[in-house]
Amino acid sequence: MQMAAESPVTHADRTFFQLRNDIVEGVISAGSKLSETELSTKYDVSRAVVREAINRLTASHLVERKANVGARVVTLSATGLVQLYQVREALEGMAARLAAENMTQSEIDALQGLLSDHFDEVKSGESYYQEAGDVDFHYRIVLGSKNNHLISVLIDGLYHLVRMYRVQLGMAGPRVTTAFDEHRHVVQAIANRDGELAEILMRRHILYSKNNIERKLIQTSKR
Repeated sequence: MQMAAESPVTHADRTFFQLRNDIVEGVISAGSKLSETELSTKYDVSRAVVREAINRLTASHLVERKANVGARVVTLSATGLVQLYQVREALEGMAARLAAENMTQSEIDALQGLLSDHFDEVKSGESYYQEAGDVDFHYRIVLGSKNNHLISVLIDGLYHLVRMYRVQLGMAGPRVTTAFDEHRHVVQAIANRDGELAEILMRRHILYSKNNIERKLIQTSKR
């Protein structure tokens, strides 16, 4: 299980976190080839450290290796989005239901406080950017499920690929206000210990987010 706070302990950890963040944020473009030599210079580490980071990112589905091509950042595509969000909808829906059953009252209070902190950003109507980890609404709910297998699949396996789509395509525009309202309704269902409603609302929220990102991908591909 990955903990809420990640502290880079070694050069390898630090390089992994930096490279992962650069990919998620789009500093390193989706679909681009990863050169161990260039990255070792960029991050001032050995090629062996870069190679380890790339291998770890492959396990997180952010990097793919192809014969005669080498390592590349994954491409953001409509097909990839649909497949990822089908899994995300089912598993995060389950996480919301379990969170309603298993989160402590203090954890629910903290989740409501987190949304209050996000409110000022949302009021501007321009973006709804959430940092990775414990200040991310979805991350908190997944951890709140208290199911270690579910946490491992979602946080260690899919979380940063989901973030890549969200950060690069889904956190701005008119969707901002409605997404925030959907978050509030999910939290209210969790606070009411209504697991069935929390699951329905979370699944619906992720479906709407998928539709929004899919529209942006289609618009981008037409340019």
